[in-house]
Amino acid sequence: MLKQFLDKFWNENVWLPPNTTWEDIAPGPDKVVDYTNSTHVFYPIPLALVFMLLRFFAEKYWYAPFGKSLGIKDTRPRKAPNNPKLEEAYKINPRLKQLAPLAKKLDMTERQVERWWRLRRSQDKPSTLVKFCENVWKFTFYLCNFSFGLFILWDKEWLWDIDQCYIGYPHQGVTSDVWWYYMISAAFYWSLTISQFWDVRRKDFWQMFVHHIATIALLSFSWVCNLHRIGTLVLLLHDVADIFVEAVKAAKYANYQKLCDSLFLALIVVWIISRVVIFPFYLIWSTSIRAPMLLPMFAAYYIFNSLLILLLTLHIVWTWLILQIAYNTIKAGQMEGDIRSSSSELSDSPQNSNHNTPSRSKSRKDT
Repeated sequence: MLKQFLDKFWNENVWLPPNTTWEDIAPGPDKVVDYTNSTHVFYPIPLALVFMLLRFFAEKYWYAPFGKSLGIKDTRPRKAPNNPKLEEAYKINPRLKQLAPLAKKLDMTERQVERWWRLRRSQDKPSTLVKFCENVWKFTFYLCNFSFGLFILWDKEWLWDIDQCYIGYPHQGVTSDVWWYYMISAAFYWSLTISQFWDVRRKDFWQMFVHHIATIALLSFSWVCNLHRIGTLVLLLHDVADIFVEAVKAAKYANYQKLCDSLFLALIVVWIISRVVIFPFYLIWSTSIRAPMLLPMFAAYYIFNSLLILLLTLHIVWTWLILQIAYNTIKAGQMEGDIRSSSSELSDSPQNSNHNTPSRSKSRKDT
């Protein structure tokens, strides 16, 4: 039954251009070019575990000491008093709104329950140092991966002429440097998807989860179908803006306000150019308009394009949030809140969040 399902799922009429079979693009010594190996799509999963282990040691031995040298505290809120009954109720529903029925049931005042609940919610919040380490780890990866991607794609014809992503498809070979770029990028997004459930939980948790799943799906299916050329361009466009996203957050947590403001201004420029201009008006325009002119369309191609449009939708939502923060920055005189999340006042209120953005600090450091 499983074989029948897989045969139907990987129907050549769905995933490949007309008159093309899986055998045609299977790697082998007798082939003119080196085709992508579909089994390699599973390699990033164990590699993701390596990334998570590397992150653990990097945060513990490099980023945490570095953060402490900048004066970032690893202090946590005071723990709530031990109360098994309240703890049991908290585990069932941490976001309980109506405290009066619970207070009556436990023969406590509503004020006592409210005070315990606030302490218990604050107890789950990570320290500023933990959030700083997470952002520096992501910043390090995006900077290195973007630099690596730009280096290997610099001499690739499709970086300068996007039509080369379609001309000759699907008989386009993959080089070892592109292989590594794909595997490393996919492994990192796998690691983010896994670790997201215990990382700092932000307001856009589910948007980021959808983003990671859509990215992994794009990378996996485009690899299997030998559409790796357009995939590398999508990766390159995403990484460049994420460098500044994570740098702004890290600077904010370190309380370097002038550096944070400068990076935030650079982020707005880079984000809009890469995610709101180049991505839809160059890349998606090419996949939607130019591609049908240069190669016969097939069902899976529309799936890929739909995933690109899904990413664009998330970009538009995040752009709106970033512009809101920019507007508040002009009014307040400094950058507040968290990129791709809500404002600091809302995020840090005990009634609305746990594991969210840093509280607004009145002190500043000049860089």
